[in-house]
Amino acid sequence: MQNRVQLIGNTGNDPIIKTLDSGKKVANLSIATKDFYKNDKGERVEQTEWHPVVAWGKTAEIIEKFVTKGKQIGIEGKLTHRSYEDKNGEKRYITEVVASEIMLLGK
Repeated sequence: MQNRVQLIGNTGNDPIIKTLDSGKKVANLSIATKDFYKNDKGERVEQTEWHPVVAWGKTAEIIEKFVTKGKQIGIEGKLTHRSYEDKNGEKRYITEVVASEIMLLGK
């Protein structure tokens, strides 16, 4: 078995790029994908899903240079789950895609 995710969608905002003390870059962004289905009345319904994505190193550097809000991209990576404590000390859980490859699509 393999943990592998492939998504094609549009970015919701400009990516957030951070440079760590080590000099390594990390990029955080969200990608919207659309799916269509027919409801019980036979009407076509559009459903948008938002996917948080994190990228490290060279992939983050490519995102920093070329990706902006609304850009259509394809990503490949793995699905991860993690938890953290917010400012109020409450435990939060997040599922995100850790991107290993990116394809710049569209115009």
